Amino acid sequence: MGLKIVQNFGGSFTLNPETQSVLFELLNSPNFVHQVAEAAQCHQVEFTELMFQPVPYSEQTPKGMPREFEPYHESEDYLIINVPPNFMFKAKIFNPTRICVIYHKLS
Repeated sequence: MGLKIVQNFGGSFTLNPETQSVLFELLNSPNFVHQVAEAAQCHQVEFTELMFQPVPYSEQTPKGMPREFEPYHESEDYLIINVPPNFMFKAKIFNPTRICVIYHKLS
């Protein structure tokens, strides 16, 4: 069985304002922000409110993310994390099943 190369994948999505508000509140909570900073081995991080759905690796998306987010992946000033499943559940987000968010390392 060979590998199938995906030529293109639509990774766009929208969240309703209430769902997004709950998710952003969880991602900005002081305990979680501290946990992210500690994992990144820096003193402080800030949630940028940028998010995307991971996409399959393809010729157009070799890093598994939409092209417009690749500069954040390549920068040492930013951190990309998967939204924890319990946050997705608390915010009642069931589609997409995975979301990545971007934090800015402040120090």
